[in-house]
Amino acid sequence: MKLSDFDFDLPESLIALRPAKPRPSSRLLLAQEGALSDHHFYDLPNFLRAGDRLVLNDTKVIPARLTGKRRRVSDQGETFAAVEVTLLSLDGQGDWLALAKPGRRVRVGEEIVFSPDLSAKVLDKSADGIRLRFSQSGADFDAQLAALGAMPLPPYIAAKRAADAQDVADYQTVFAENAGAVAAPTASLHFDQSVLDALAATGVQFSKVTLHVGAGTFLPVKTDDVSDHKMHAEWGRVDAQAADEIAATKAAGGRVIPVGTTALRLIETAARATGRIAPWVGETDIFIKPGFDFAVTDGLITNFHLPKSTLMMLVSALMGTDTIKSIYAHAINEKYRFFSYGDSSLLLPRRR
Repeated sequence: MKLSDFDFDLPESLIALRPAKPRPSSRLLLAQEGALSDHHFYDLPNFLRAGDRLVLNDTKVIPARLTGKRRRVSDQGETFAAVEVTLLSLDGQGDWLALAKPGRRVRVGEEIVFSPDLSAKVLDKSADGIRLRFSQSGADFDAQLAALGAMPLPPYIAAKRAADAQDVADYQTVFAENAGAVAAPTASLHFDQSVLDALAATGVQFSKVTLHVGAGTFLPVKTDDVSDHKMHAEWGRVDAQAADEIAATKAAGGRVIPVGTTALRLIETAARATGRIAPWVGETDIFIKPGFDFAVTDGLITNFHLPKSTLMMLVSALMGTDTIKSIYAHAINEKYRFFSYGDSSLLLPRRR
C-alpha cells in the first residue's frame, strides 16, 4: 500500500476551527449497508438498538502547553530566554517527555522557569524531545498546570488561532475522568448528557476505557510504503469490568461500537493475544490498516480525518478503501466540517 492511496483534496474552508454549539447539533453521516444518509448527532439514538454497547474513552486532556524562560547560570551570571513547552507523556518516574520551541537551544541541566511556584530541570534531550523533572508533583503540579497551561490544540487549528478560555470546555469530553491526554478523543466531543440519556433509554449500554492520546496522533506519515511507518505508543487500560461487559455484549449478539479511533485501537489491542477481549494495561502502538482482522469492533463513531493519516488507514481497514473514498467524497460535496472540531460519522460495516 502506498501513502498516496489515502490522499484526497480537502477545501480549506471545511476545516473546523470551532465546534458546533450545542455539541449534538453537529452533523452525522450514517454509512451502513452501502448507503449514505445525512443527519445530526442528536439523531444517533435512532440508529442504535437495545443491546448495542458504546465504548467511551474517559481520558482527560491536560492544559499541556506552557510558556516559560530557560534559566542558565554561567560565570557571567544568570541569563533567561523564552521557551514554549508542550508536554507529551509521563513516565514511571514522574518525569515528562516534552517538546520545546525553540528546542535546539535547550541544554541538559538547565532550568526552565514557568512561574515563581513551578520550574523544571532538563534531564536529557533526544530526537523525541526533552525530558523534564518538575519542581511540583501530584495535586500541586495539577493545580499549577491548570493555572498556567493552555489547551494543546491540533496544529491545523493552532496555526490559525491561539487557544483561549473557550477551548478549555470545548476540547474536553463530558465524561472525561482520567487526566493524561495531550489531545482530545474528538469523536466524543459531540456527546452531551441529553444524548447519553437518550441512548440509555433506547437500551444502549456503555463501557469506559482509558487511552491517553499523545501528540504523536498528529505526526504525519513520512514513508511512501505505509508498512514502513512506525506508530507512536500511547498508554491505555481496559479494566476487568469493561472487558467483561464487552465480552458479554459480543456473546449476546450485540454490537460493540467504539467512540473514536482511540477507543477502537485500545480494545483491539486488548484482544490481540487471543482474539477475544481481555483486561489489559500498557503502551500500545497498534497500526490498523487495510487487511487488519478486527476481533471486537462492529462499528465506529468517528470524525473526518486528515489525508494520508494513519486514521484514514484505520477507517479504510474497517469499511474498505473504496467505500471510505465514496464516504469522504460525499462528505466534501455536502460540506461536512472536518477534523477535531468537525462533524461526525457512524460507520457500520457489513457483518463479517
